Amino acid sequence: MPVTTSPLHIAVVGGGIGGLAAALATARAGHRVTLVERAARFAEIGAGLQLAPNASLALDELGVLSAVRHTAVAPPRLVMMDALTGEEITALDLRGAAYTDRFAHPYLVTHRTDLHAALLAACRVHPAVTLHTGHTVTEADQDGSGVHLHFAEAHAGLTADAVVAADGLHSRLRRALVGDGEPVCSRYVAFRGALPTARMTGRMSQHAASEAVMVWAGPRMHLVQYPVRRGELYNQVAVFESDRYTPDSDDWGTEAELEERFGGSCDAVRDALPLVSRDRRWPLFDRAPVDSWVHGRIALLGDAAHPMLQYLAQGACQAIEDAVALGEALGRCADPADAFTAYADRRRARAARIQTNARRFGEICHLEGVGATLRNMLLASRGPEAFDDISWVWTPAPAPVPAS
Repeated sequence: MPVTTSPLHIAVVGGGIGGLAAALATARAGHRVTLVERAARFAEIGAGLQLAPNASLALDELGVLSAVRHTAVAPPRLVMMDALTGEEITALDLRGAAYTDRFAHPYLVTHRTDLHAALLAACRVHPAVTLHTGHTVTEADQDGSGVHLHFAEAHAGLTADAVVAADGLHSRLRRALVGDGEPVCSRYVAFRGALPTARMTGRMSQHAASEAVMVWAGPRMHLVQYPVRRGELYNQVAVFESDRYTPDSDDWGTEAELEERFGGSCDAVRDALPLVSRDRRWPLFDRAPVDSWVHGRIALLGDAAHPMLQYLAQGACQAIEDAVALGEALGRCADPADAFTAYADRRRARAARIQTNARRFGEICHLEGVGATLRNMLLASRGPEAFDDISWVWTPAPAPVPAS
């Protein structure tokens, strides 16, 4: 519900998925928003992403779910395969009555650019949102009445009542406020991209036609596949641990290592590997959870607050959840510092739990030898409606009940 007190001016730093969602949620709560993005134009790099029902619910609350569904795919199943034997380990039914009764909102897969475009379009048409590109924040000064942002470019500074730092994994504002050093490298890298579905041939064409999310789990590596953009594109992500990682070098996680790590995989995975995009490699980072999301009138959001490994497919989902919680808090608290505290109190424990469990799930996915055998035996005993272990991730905490 929009705030009934005087509207605030909130600055959002960062024009990615989390920043745009935060700007939209804040504007829908009745406040004026200025979003600054350091790039020369708004764009989202990367390939596909998964939107579990907690993210679909959040997008619905932001009013953009229908726009996202226009290009997204609702996969029928989430399947884990053994990358060495090619055998199915376990699967979840994402369209059956057990799923819909429990979660209500759909499980979607989409291209990152499509989700970003839907959020950007909603921000552009909202009269309370102003968008600026080419603005690199260098520092922020705050006092009891507001925050002043300084830019590297020849722009005048920006003063707002409060600031939301949604400037990603390498957040400058987090570095200045939290001081916990650099993100933690997992020694894993990803090669990812989407290609026309028609290019998937042989065994892979059958998987592409099924529209399922396929996770091929193997020793210290995995491959994820699913369709995006109405099924016209097929997203592939090959992830592996590098034996050549050193913190002071960028010469690790190479294509040669990719081929070596996946060399013992089954025919289906080896058929897909030549079609995995090699344009860019993505080292995978996260951080340990921290309590210090809020510093007076500055709040962290998304990867700036809780960067996580991708093994639960929750990075973007949690940023969107952040935005909804932020908007709700700004809609009921007149003081921005109070709103930020309420937002962080609602979100901190849940995000930390998902950060921690993402690491654990990565370890389970990448088991080898006896560990992998035991994992497969345990998961094979589970049916397609066994949502108990994942339901806490896919079900966000309810909004606080307003005091009467």
